[in-house]
Amino acid sequence: MDVIESSTPSLPSSAPASSSSSSSSDDENNSNNNNSNNDVIKSPFLRVSAPSRPTSGGGGNEEGTTTTTNTTSTTTTTTTSNTISNTRDPDALFSGGGISFFTGNRDGRFSYGYSSFKGKRSSMEDYYETRISEVDGQMVAFFGVFDGHGGSRAAEYLKNNLFKNLSEHPDFIKDTKSAIVEAFKQTDTDYLNDEKGQQRDAGSTASTAVLLGDRLFVANVGDSRVVACRSGSAVPLSIDHKPDRTDERERIEKAGGFILWAGTWRVGGVLAVSRAFGDKLLKPYVVADPEIQEEEIDGVEFLIIASDGLWNVVSNSDAVALVQDISDAEAASRKLVQEAYGRGSSDNITCVVVRFENL
Repeated sequence: MDVIESSTPSLPSSAPASSSSSSSSDDENNSNNNNSNNDVIKSPFLRVSAPSRPTSGGGGNEEGTTTTTNTTSTTTTTTTSNTISNTRDPDALFSGGGISFFTGNRDGRFSYGYSSFKGKRSSMEDYYETRISEVDGQMVAFFGVFDGHGGSRAAEYLKNNLFKNLSEHPDFIKDTKSAIVEAFKQTDTDYLNDEKGQQRDAGSTASTAVLLGDRLFVANVGDSRVVACRSGSAVPLSIDHKPDRTDERERIEKAGGFILWAGTWRVGGVLAVSRAFGDKLLKPYVVADPEIQEEEIDGVEFLIIASDGLWNVVSNSDAVALVQDISDAEAASRKLVQEAYGRGSSDNITCVVVRFENL
């Protein structure tokens, strides 16, 4: 994110994405087979899809279903997240998605798709997660993109822990905004304690959307971004945390920090975002306090959640226009990643698209 690399891509931007879709048990077996060693295809746009299943509490699933029980709530969770560095060709684009029905007062369903691509960078530091959970009897959907810097450790930690901590917060249902703030801060503290002096310069953004009933909560730390489409127009639901924002600069200086110009404005002359998880050496100037936007779902056609590998080269309005007529969320996410790469993005590119549909 904040490190400029000059390496050239080993694969052309024009390489096509393979495609398939499935929902039957045979297709589910095929999806499981995608994890085998036979799945080594040297294409920058390889599609690895989880089966899309219309269930009341499920969705695309690569890593399985887990049930967590604690003293305050019972949570049943389906998660989809990337394991690129361990199991598949890191130069490929990976994508998938799923479908879930709303529960409660709203009749309808939402579908989601995700795509992630290393791009021109020498390493992959982006992580993403989609999670459909039942928390205290209510269906909750979590979507997040985490853009690491100084290594992938912080982003991976957020993928594994942020939504888990949020769903287990005792006040998550009754005071969601406060729970989000506390879960973000606690996850940051836990990560810093867990590192025990290792990777002291590692950090990550977090751009998240939480769907709870008819309400949508967007919480953002850093310069990943969430954009909605309403009535065909792009509506930003998050504001990038940059050191040159007047309010952010004042906050940093009040805490005793400073910003310097080094190709762009940077905290301490080092970091190009003013809020992030991790970055122990820059605390307390770089904080993980989220800015939260609450929206009603009615009128929202789709969401785009993406790392700055997309937003550095594709405007909000362009992103919405590019995928407005693509009804398949996974295909839309792949389109955006491919477009960003084609426009010369020099960063990792990760995108989640969530589409809403009334029945």
